[in-house]
Amino acid sequence: MNDRIFRSINELAGSSRFVDFIMVTLSKRTRYVYLFVLLLLLFQAKFNKRKTLIAGVTLSITYLLSMLMKRIFYKPRPFLKQAVHLLPPVPSRKDSSFPSKHTALAFAMSAFVFVYHRTWGLGLWLLSLLVGISRIWMGQHYPSDIVGSAILGNITAFVVKFTEKYWRPFLERTLHSYSHFRISSRQIQD
Repeated sequence: MNDRIFRSINELAGSSRFVDFIMVTLSKRTRYVYLFVLLLLLFQAKFNKRKTLIAGVTLSITYLLSMLMKRIFYKPRPFLKQAVHLLPPVPSRKDSSFPSKHTALAFAMSAFVFVYHRTWGLGLWLLSLLVGISRIWMGQHYPSDIVGSAILGNITAFVVKFTEKYWRPFLERTLHSYSHFRISSRQIQD
């Protein structure tokens, strides 16, 4: 079933230059949308620097877990096993298909935003789903890779959020150290 779903999506690649452009753009440039939303939230009154640091922790853990999983659960990419419609950029042949780092990070950010702003979070989840589909469209991942990556990103974001009380002392020390460093730097410059 995984191969059948992959083929039904991937065989559409190359049939429309416009749709191919959208899929490649979704895959390569969506990270800027997430960054923009995070910046918008940062400047809202209810959002603060600590939450931005929690987003950083969420994304860092998701990234590290996905890199670890790529090494442990190596799975050849679709274009190594069969003829596919492969759209650039072509990944390294040594890189595992599972998990999709793009998709895991997209869903982690979406889940993080959802915790604080439901409407924006739902919109980002939809965008994350499109990122996952674009990875299949481009011939780089199987549907099971995308589903697993979505689960990884969502679970990581919610675990980080629900264990925030354990992260809070570290984050507060980091913010305090940063503020102290900035004040010391200004005093030296003056």
